Amino acid sequence: MSFMYLLDAFQTIFSDVSSLLFIVAGVTAGIVVGCMPGLTATMGCALLIPFTFSLPPIQGLLMLMGIFTGGIYGGSISAILIRTPGTPAAAATLLDGYPLSMRGEAGKAIGVGTVASFVGGTIGALIMAFMAPQIAQFGLKFGPPEFFALAIFGLSMIISISGESLLKGAIAALVGLLLTTIGFDPLSGVPRFAFGNDNLLGGITFIPALIGLFGFAQVFRNIEKMEIVPQVRSKVGKILPSWAEIRGLIPTMAKSGGLGAFTGSVPGLGCDVAAFVAYGEAKRTAKEPEKFGKGALEGIAAPEAANNGATGGAMIPMLTLGVPGDAVTAVLLGALTIHGFQPGPLLFRDHLEIVYPIFAGMILCQVALLGIGLSGARLFSKLINIDARVLTPVIFLLCIVGSYSMRFSFFDVGLALLIGVVAYFMGQAKFPVSPILLALILGPMAEQNMRRSMMLSQDDPSIFVTRPISAAFLALAVLMTVVSYRKFKKMRAIEADLKAKADSEGAV
Repeated sequence: MSFMYLLDAFQTIFSDVSSLLFIVAGVTAGIVVGCMPGLTATMGCALLIPFTFSLPPIQGLLMLMGIFTGGIYGGSISAILIRTPGTPAAAATLLDGYPLSMRGEAGKAIGVGTVASFVGGTIGALIMAFMAPQIAQFGLKFGPPEFFALAIFGLSMIISISGESLLKGAIAALVGLLLTTIGFDPLSGVPRFAFGNDNLLGGITFIPALIGLFGFAQVFRNIEKMEIVPQVRSKVGKILPSWAEIRGLIPTMAKSGGLGAFTGSVPGLGCDVAAFVAYGEAKRTAKEPEKFGKGALEGIAAPEAANNGATGGAMIPMLTLGVPGDAVTAVLLGALTIHGFQPGPLLFRDHLEIVYPIFAGMILCQVALLGIGLSGARLFSKLINIDARVLTPVIFLLCIVGSYSMRFSFFDVGLALLIGVVAYFMGQAKFPVSPILLALILGPMAEQNMRRSMMLSQDDPSIFVTRPISAAFLALAVLMTVVSYRKFKKMRAIEADLKAKADSEGAV
């Protein structure tokens, strides 16, 4: 049944040439954004969401998915050429990509990364297409207690995105939760914390908040650094790797693509974690692990297949449960909501005309990525050389247009600027902003369903633990919190040991 729906979705897309053009435009824009250091796929989607308002929902969503796919891949270009990943997901790629570039084989490294991205992304998209409907059938059993527990489970991922300090991550999340209380009470309709400003009665609008957190804040960082960061110049040779090289990498790409899809489907992990997990696994099982870090092709194929496989995996919890798998899918969740669709089990029951074109579009995005990536690698590599003094004003203008265009409100522009200033200083103080985004998404869901549950149970909190699904999600939230905390402490201990070792060697 799923296969037939998918075929119908392909027919729907191919019957409208404009849909294919939006996929190509999205992938191209994503690569452009991704290959320029400091511009992430998250920011690219956030900036371009307002431009999809006037489009039919399918075309707008196809374009955003193209940006997602292209942005994750695009980060590898700057990682390989100048040892600066354009996106966090490409951080593992530079370990072997840059040494190859230093040997004069940058083109081959980009070619391997492009093919691996296509293979891994296709695997992730297929897994999403055939696994998500089954997960959604399970989600149809959800009521208010289950949705509350699901929101708590999603919020438990804050530890995974808190960076260097759990305390700072928790504070950032609390700031995000407080922001969700501004505006009309969702059940009683009583105004809350609007401070007499009518513009705040509807709450903090998602798009200005998003652009402020990831757009304006990045502009301010670019302004701070543009006078001290030297311009780089890159050279790219032959792009296409040989068939023998590709054939030898197929097992690595297939395994890493599946691993990436699985890792990406766990909320809070995302593409960057998937890339490092796959890199470590590829090195562990390699015949010549000593070549890793010195320009091994497997060291490029594994993380690129994984981070693009994770794009499909991260869509699974977003579409089926309404819980974003990473920051980019949090933005896409907002896009679906803006276009009038509520991600979750009911989406599969009521809007199959949207769900399966998303699946088909994700697969077509991988095909577009392969063609555009191989044919345009030389051109995209030149974008790295654009002077930051030219690029930053363009981004600033896009931020203003994007924050204004949703409600045609200068108040939203001012709000986005204010949030951007706050996010900039939070970054200076090493506070992560991703927990704010996660809280903005899941806070209303948690509050509304908690209160509805208490009304159903006549204020008896046992409703959350007497229903099997909600009890299971709450148990998973506790488990994930404990596991993430232990992993966090272990990583901090390893970093402390490495720092102590480096200090002692420096002293000698």
